[in-house]
Amino acid sequence: MSVRSDAVPSVEEIAVDPATGRPAGRAQALVLLFSSCLSVLGAVLLAPVLPRIQDAFAGTPGVETLTPVVLTAPALVIGLTAVIAGRIVDRVGRKRLLVGALVVYAFAGTAPLWLDSLQMVVASRVVVGLTEAAIMTCCTTLLADYFSGAQRERYFGLQVVFTTVSATVFFGVGGALGAQDWRAPFWLYAVSLPLAALAARYVWQPAPRLARDERLPRLPWAQLAVPVGVTLVGGLVFYVLIVELSFTLDAIGVESPGAIGAISAIGSLGTAVGAFSFGRLARLGPTVTVPAAFALSGIGLFGLGFADTVPAVVVAAVVTGLGNGLLLPAMLSWALGSLSFEQRGRATGVWTSALFTGQFACPLVVLGLTGVLGGLGAAIALLGAVSVAAAAGVRLSRPVAVATRH
Repeated sequence: MSVRSDAVPSVEEIAVDPATGRPAGRAQALVLLFSSCLSVLGAVLLAPVLPRIQDAFAGTPGVETLTPVVLTAPALVIGLTAVIAGRIVDRVGRKRLLVGALVVYAFAGTAPLWLDSLQMVVASRVVVGLTEAAIMTCCTTLLADYFSGAQRERYFGLQVVFTTVSATVFFGVGGALGAQDWRAPFWLYAVSLPLAALAARYVWQPAPRLARDERLPRLPWAQLAVPVGVTLVGGLVFYVLIVELSFTLDAIGVESPGAIGAISAIGSLGTAVGAFSFGRLARLGPTVTVPAAFALSGIGLFGLGFADTVPAVVVAAVVTGLGNGLLLPAMLSWALGSLSFEQRGRATGVWTSALFTGQFACPLVVLGLTGVLGGLGAAIALLGAVSVAAAAGVRLSRPVAVATRH
């Protein structure tokens, strides 16, 4: 059975801590929202210093391929393991996995400060990806556990607002630190340690609704297939701006990591605006929000592909950011719908896997298209056209949110 995405679930708006009887509130939400920013930290912090990392390891075989993988290796690992994390979340629990992953994230994230080979740096990023898979799955699942209906839509939008505002900060900080030394930005990964302490203090495990020996209910794969497939494309589209903006600027003569970070930060403000608008647009349903997001991202990328001045790049980045900000919460809301407690972790894991698989594939797809089309701009413009085509396809399919009986 399918329902509109704005249908009100038959459960209470706010969950209650089974140990204290207190409802979920701002403290729990803030810990989860800030922890969600860690995947963005991994994604954008290093973007301004990618050219410097490539220069630092210029003698490494395959350096042109390995350098962007430093940025996107966590996305591949998330894509491969988030489904497993989702099953652990549903069967074992949310809180224990979240706290442990936050601690390991700090040690793996700062490891490149002492590593002297590009291959080892990439290996450390694989471990970061494992922890990010757990963190993202736990945070998104707990937001869906604690809140429902309009509250849930609001927090899904705020999750992207928080991550994109943090991206603005991380772009600027990464560029400023990278201007001194390409290793310096890795110190920021230690921020997950205080978040682990806060999660241990404020996050609580929702009461299970199944006995330990009871089998988990099956996921509604027939309804999940389309939104998950669209999310795979959405992950690719979303990551183009993050990965390729620094190279686009470098191609038109902007080489300073500080300048690249500042311009990237301006573009990410558009993402924050797009995400913030989702709370008001969610009532229109995925038939409107998902195509609108793809269309905006596509138009922006098409413009970015042909931009040859800094102002043109900034305008294209802002338009792309508006679409990107709307894209993630729209796709997430479409996929999760009103799934039951026992299905939510696995569904979130599947969705997260699709999103980050698309993100990992992004630089490789751009690299391949650049070779075939003869330039980076043409490759980005083609992906913009793909995004617009995805908008039309989703609109014509008239999507409905996934729903199951509670």
